[in-house]
Amino acid sequence: MSLTKPNQDLRRDLKQAAALLKWSGVDLLQVVTKLSEAGQENDAQELMRIAVSFQETEDRLAALADEVKGGQITRTK
Repeated sequence: MSLTKPNQDLRRDLKQAAALLKWSGVDLLQVVTKLSEAGQENDAQELMRIAVSFQETEDRLAALADEVKGGQITRTK
């Protein structure tokens, strides 16, 4: 099934947002490591929770992009 231009754009936007969250999470994990090494465990744990939430949201966005590809979600304009 071929996607319409608006649906292609929606899928691309979802995938880009997921990728941005992924790399932001990677950056946060590097900061977590540095904070942990510096003995700032409370701050490191808080950032770890944020990084995990980024990963969960990334997974949801990727699933939505798959639903757009499968035709279950459509954009009308």
